[in-house]
Amino acid sequence: DGGRRQGLAIRSLIKFVGHQDAARFTRKDLLGWRDHLLGNVSAQTITKVYLPTIRSVFRWAVENDRLPENPSEGVKQTAPKTIWKRERGYTDAEAQKQVSESRQYSPIAGPSGLPLEHPKTTAMKRWVPLLCAYTGARITEVTQIRREDLREENGVHILRITPDAGSVNTNEFRDIPLHTQLIELGFWDYAETISGGPIFHLSKDPAKNHQHAKKMADRLRDWLHEKELVPAGLQPCHGWRHRFKTVGIELGIAERVIDCLQG
Repeated sequence: DGGRRQGLAIRSLIKFVGHQDAARFTRKDLLGWRDHLLGNVSAQTITKVYLPTIRSVFRWAVENDRLPENPSEGVKQTAPKTIWKRERGYTDAEAQKQVSESRQYSPIAGPSGLPLEHPKTTAMKRWVPLLCAYTGARITEVTQIRREDLREENGVHILRITPDAGSVNTNEFRDIPLHTQLIELGFWDYAETISGGPIFHLSKDPAKNHQHAKKMADRLRDWLHEKELVPAGLQPCHGWRHRFKTVGIELGIAERVIDCLQG
């Protein structure tokens, strides 16, 4: 989110304490702020965003001789364990429904009869759910794919997930063979209409690829929710990663192989 939530955390602390002099902050201030947050922010967000943000700021200050000590050290918040009331991944019926809707998608046309969205946006809605289903990749790893990340070797179509295209959690590339059904349905034909660069977004600046890929991922999530294709309690795109692993295990594929494919 470009640091938006981190900025909220810092402003929240300053507002609670009533000043922005870091040298005057105490452990008691931070404990009081943490308890105050619990009335408005989930324990999980406090644990994963608010406290780590403040700790990192104070840690930087100490490491760079701006402060003698870090008052946030040891200030923690226990997040409640997530209770899952259903499968983490899509069921067969849910998967089929989403893929069917995605494959049939057509953009709304304007008065002139021309589509009201860019062809790459249309392609994103048509192909990204299917690519997530068949690769188990993270959503932004898919929306940041470039034409140069796709190649054919000895009749096998291969997708390379690489940090060169944007953010990859492991900071390492991995090659994923694409299922023949993706090719039969026309994904490769679509990819070959792109001469180079991202195939699902319009950025021409490599440094901004991930930023644009994330925006496209957010647009896809919004569209999936709008079409009621995301069951309650399921993460719209991460649900494909869980399904990929479940189906892979059911088919007898070694978990080590699945983990390598999913990065």
